[in-house]
Amino acid sequence: MTRAAHLLAGPDGKPTRDQPWIFRTYAGHTNVRASNALYRGNLSRGQTGLSIAFDLPTQCGYGSDHPLAAPEIGKVGVPINTLDDMALLFDGIPIDKINTSMTINATAMWLLALYVAVAGERGVSPSRLSGTTQNDIMKEYLSRGTYIFPPAPSLRLTVDLITYTVEHVPSWNPINVCSYHLQEAGATPVEEIAYALATAIDVLDAVRASGQVDDDEFPSVVGRFSFFVNAGIRFVEEMCKLRAFGALWGRITLERYGVTDEKLRRFRYGVQVNSLGLTEAQPENNIQRIVLEMLGVTLSKSARARAVQLPAWNEALGLPRPWDQQWSLRMQQVLAFETDLLEYGDIFDGSGEIAAKVESLKAEALAEMDRIADMGGAVAAVEAAYMKQRLVESNLKRLAAIEAGEQTVVGVNAFTEAEPSPLSTGAGSILTVDASVERGQIERLNTWRISRDAAAVKKALADLTSAAKEDRNVMPSSIACATAGVTTGEWTEALRSVFGEYRAPTGVARAVGVSDSRLDAARREVDTVSRRLGRRIKMLVGKPGLDGHSNGAEQIAVRARDCGMEVVYEGIRLTPERIVNAALEESVHVVGLSILSGGHVALVGEVLEGLRAAGIGDVPVVVGGIIPPADAETLVKAGVARVYTPKDFDLTQIMRDIVSVVDRAWKEAA
Repeated sequence: MTRAAHLLAGPDGKPTRDQPWIFRTYAGHTNVRASNALYRGNLSRGQTGLSIAFDLPTQCGYGSDHPLAAPEIGKVGVPINTLDDMALLFDGIPIDKINTSMTINATAMWLLALYVAVAGERGVSPSRLSGTTQNDIMKEYLSRGTYIFPPAPSLRLTVDLITYTVEHVPSWNPINVCSYHLQEAGATPVEEIAYALATAIDVLDAVRASGQVDDDEFPSVVGRFSFFVNAGIRFVEEMCKLRAFGALWGRITLERYGVTDEKLRRFRYGVQVNSLGLTEAQPENNIQRIVLEMLGVTLSKSARARAVQLPAWNEALGLPRPWDQQWSLRMQQVLAFETDLLEYGDIFDGSGEIAAKVESLKAEALAEMDRIADMGGAVAAVEAAYMKQRLVESNLKRLAAIEAGEQTVVGVNAFTEAEPSPLSTGAGSILTVDASVERGQIERLNTWRISRDAAAVKKALADLTSAAKEDRNVMPSSIACATAGVTTGEWTEALRSVFGEYRAPTGVARAVGVSDSRLDAARREVDTVSRRLGRRIKMLVGKPGLDGHSNGAEQIAVRARDCGMEVVYEGIRLTPERIVNAALEESVHVVGLSILSGGHVALVGEVLEGLRAAGIGDVPVVVGGIIPPADAETLVKAGVARVYTPKDFDLTQIMRDIVSVVDRAWKEAA
């Protein structure tokens, strides 16, 4: 077949080009003014959609003045407490003309309520707003950890948001069923497909069962569902994964929900390529990783992403600068506008290799979905810890393959000799959040409380609570709260009083470890030191602060157990006080802290101070996370025994190192 036959042709017979996907950059930090400046700068450089990163207190429903918030304010996103914050975040940005994606889940309804309220203040009808709220709470229980309420009321809030937007904000995608973080937690392509589609089925079934949508309107609900996926380095497999995803979604929407309009059954997805695979070692290699991963979601026209956001090359080192984000934006623009990719139909149609791989993925994913259905669906599988356990085990296998050299990561376990990277050295190589941010946020929040109508706030919160208790749709009451001046913390606390809080299963207790001949040496060392101590080495693995990315902590806990240690692991979002109390009550020999949010200096300092105050300051503390060298030095000076960063990939060697730390502490105490 000639080249011309493959080209897309216009009415005049000349080649045409498809429109490119939406260009996004996931961004937000420090405060609303700094983030607004960043967004306006990115838009001026050709970004065509916004992707808002919110800080952890906002994601977890805490005001900036909450005791748990302080170490996390503005670290991984922008803090939003009030309607004024949301208005300033979009100052000078035409929200009726821009497509806005919000990475927000447990508090998705509240952030959308604020957005709708800002539109109202500007005289913009909600019907003119377009964008997405991530709003997939299931994957929060499995991987990301920013859940608040138990699964049933969380699903209800998701349903309320969906049904409200379909009627009042029809151009809004009310949910991104999100498999991205499942892959970050170790999911295989099959698990990523199966768990995301099982979640979508549970949510659609709940929408239908709610009675809030008439049967003839239900296809429009299906048509507003979107997905957010991950694209890893195996870009052929990733592309096949997306083709399988689309085929299965089309089948589900037709056979299960009777949607016949092909446009409403279309698999619509946005993507961020894999941040997990970015390395601290030889970080310049991340540039080609990002480009190759982007190909997996753009090369195949029938499975092409509708929106793409790329991480920055230095995200394994810390918060990227505007220049770093610009570089990732330019990668998309070069592919879309300089290459001939958009001039062709699907270049993989007719490939036997691709068809076989897609069919294999579909078959395996359907089998896994059947297992979940037999358990009662995605919610039941979450509550039973089935999916979480499977993810922990898959991640164990992935890390074990890297440790054994079976899976090559250039610069990490192969080709490690290299010139120092001039990109990652010197002052200002990453963005840092000023320590004064906390004070400024609290001052803004206090000023807002003083200036608002207290009676209107009280009335709005009372109606919100009543709506939650009476099983009314909570979205209208949330918008009324936003307009009245309610804060993020107050909205969440009102719903906590009705729904309660939840702690998800960790998946660690029953996870099957890996077999590694090197474990034998580690076990012997554990046995030797345990005999000196008079009992088995006991390690406390703690996640202080609001950071819910538990993958590293889970892997450390399982590997420590497999090496013969006793392990205490209570999951995510622990206060320093709770960690200290557990260390005291459990008489542990070592405390391991995992922090990826940037709040490590403050949080570790609180734990160290608490251990000393409790009279167990001689218990060594080791820390892991995304920790810049200067901060690592600060932690060591403060008394931390070891600091591990993403370059330390060998978990078995880390275990042996921790055993030596315990042995040294015992000898010094003796």
